[in-house]
Amino acid sequence: MAGAGDEVAPLAGSVQSVDVTLGQAVKAGDKIVTIEAMKMKTEVHAHGEGKVVAIAVKAGDSVDTGAVLLTLA
Repeated sequence: MAGAGDEVAPLAGSVQSVDVTLGQAVKAGDKIVTIEAMKMKTEVHAHGEGKVVAIAVKAGDSVDTGAVLLTLA
């Protein structure tokens, strides 16, 4: 279940890339992850801002809608 600071998958699919690193500062709107679903790539952008304190997925992982991708603090 997602908590404060969690960025979640907007759709189910396969993680193509994680575009941030631990400790990186991100702003709202920055690209954080790319997910492929039905041969279409969808960029996931941060809703908030902060420092990446945890990354819950890696390239190749399958995710469901609402799955936690990473956490910002």
